[in-house]
Amino acid sequence: MKFSRRTTIGAGIAAASVIALIMTGCSASTTSSDSSKPITLTLSTFNNFGYTKALLAKYHKLHPNVTVVQKIAATSDAAETNLFTKLAAGSGLGDIEAVDGDWMPKVKQYPTKFENLATADNKGRYSAFKTAGGTVAGKEIGLGTDIGPEAICYRSDLFAKAGLPTDPTAVAKLLTGNWDTYYSVGEKFEAANTGAAWFDSAGATFQGLANQYKNFFEKSDGTVIATTNPDVKAAFESVLKASATDSAHLQEWSTDWATGMANGAFATMLCPPWMLGSIQQDSPKVADWNVADVFPNGGGNWGGSYLLVPTQGKNTAAAKQFVDWLTAPAQQLAAFKQAGNFPSQTATYTSTALLDSKNTFFNDAPTGKIFVQRAKAFTSLPFKGIHYGAIMQAVQDGLTRVESGSQTIDASWAQTVTAIKALG
Repeated sequence: MKFSRRTTIGAGIAAASVIALIMTGCSASTTSSDSSKPITLTLSTFNNFGYTKALLAKYHKLHPNVTVVQKIAATSDAAETNLFTKLAAGSGLGDIEAVDGDWMPKVKQYPTKFENLATADNKGRYSAFKTAGGTVAGKEIGLGTDIGPEAICYRSDLFAKAGLPTDPTAVAKLLTGNWDTYYSVGEKFEAANTGAAWFDSAGATFQGLANQYKNFFEKSDGTVIATTNPDVKAAFESVLKASATDSAHLQEWSTDWATGMANGAFATMLCPPWMLGSIQQDSPKVADWNVADVFPNGGGNWGGSYLLVPTQGKNTAAAKQFVDWLTAPAQQLAAFKQAGNFPSQTATYTSTALLDSKNTFFNDAPTGKIFVQRAKAFTSLPFKGIHYGAIMQAVQDGLTRVESGSQTIDASWAQTVTAIKALG
């Protein structure tokens, strides 16, 4: 699912303020298996999951007694706050709730508040990391919607100005290697004085590094190690050193960042499939964007969500049946076609519908094949505990302070350490 914001400390605090109430919140779950009784199911999502009215109408045709109404929150932050508030109240949640992978760990603290969605039919549909992300205490409370395998998006016109290859295959060969390779090509690009930066921001680039470590901010038992893990500080410093000469210093998701995307302020950006929609939306008149089947250090994942069925719902049996259908391969392919959300169902990776998919805006890039390859390039995700979002926000704030010129790297890292320790 498109990750169109950073996890904010404000949202984390809002969620935390109701956590104490959740354990005492009432739960009156009833189910209905009567196939003739009219049922309205509320599907609560955020941003764009690719669930069109036509797709939901298809389910209604298959199950005439079931009408699905989708409620779409503007941001993941808003969805997170709403979920925890109504979970604590014991009522008011949708029959189906979408949960961002980054705040799924906090949701998994309350497995009794959600139905077990595991069935014999859906067993083994996902990669092990995706199943693990929705499972707690042997109970699969979340079925995966999408994942975010990362590639590199680039401006071929700016590459040409810098004397670099522009063909996607040649670009992939040029960038194959580690992060030092990516930065060194950036130095060559900057030496050509095109007037553009190599990448968009330190924050976005750091996100790519962070997603390549098994235990980066936290140990697998939830112990915070962000301030003592040398990999975190090394990534912080290396990104900012590259940023000094190679970054456009445009904070991700800001208006300036969107404008820079359109006016050629930077030549490359880390690119999960859902990012393609943002690029097209923010630079609709640019004809030179393309996608290279490559990523520093091999592979990484950014993004991905789950669908859950709260036990407080009145039609949990019907909701579970709908979620099983909505996360099946055919519907995940439909969502990919609509919104670019890459399927988490491994059965789709051999589908011609996916493998033959091309993106016209990105110069007919074979995005289906590219992201299938990118999905195969990683096999695990970093551990993300209940503090992950707040820690990432503290680090991102630290990166921004340096890029804005308000602090040195050392001073900003010291403040970042203080902020993380204050999280408790």
